Amino acid sequence: MAPTPHTPRTPDDHPDAYVGLGADDAERRARGRGWTTVRSLPPGAIITMEYLVGRLNFEVEHGVVRRCWAG
Repeated sequence: MAPTPHTPRTPDDHPDAYVGLGADDAERRARGRGWTTVRSLPPGAIITMEYLVGRLNFEVEHGVVRRCWAG
């Protein structure tokens, strides 16, 4: 029997906690809290909509996180 694949867990951390932080500080904090992927995007960026467990998305304007969401 094949082993059960390891699926990353979404950290118990609310994305709203990152809004208003500098992008670099927010990314360090997110990785320290267990987010496996952190994606920084400019406002209005065209992105794929697939949900990825363990990913945190930042919308960054002028070096500050303006919006944040999981997946």
